Amino acid sequence: MQATHRLDAVFAALADPTRRAILARLASGQASVTELAEPFAMSQPAISKHLKVLERAGLISRGRDAQRRPRKLEPKPLAAATKWLERYRRLWEGRFQRLDALLDELKTKEKKWET
Repeated sequence: MQATHRLDAVFAALADPTRRAILARLASGQASVTELAEPFAMSQPAISKHLKVLERAGLISRGRDAQRRPRKLEPKPLAAATKWLERYRRLWEGRFQRLDALLDELKTKEKKWET
């Protein structure tokens, strides 16, 4: 059950466009709260709330560099979410392939009846 709660937290964190933008920024390297807040028209405390959500989901971690507390991206939770999504992608891809085959078969039968 623990894995399910972690996955729920990851998807809840990813549901917000600001948090996705923060993750995109962190994909290029560590950043401080001030650096992460720069492109957004919101207060630093509001950004900090978003960072807490991302930290609770395990998507980012806080480092220590003298006085700074830079955040960095943690790939493991994203890998777990990708694995979960991949299972369903393969399922639906298989279903669509079977549907395509059925449609091709029906088109072939229809052409035979027309001639």
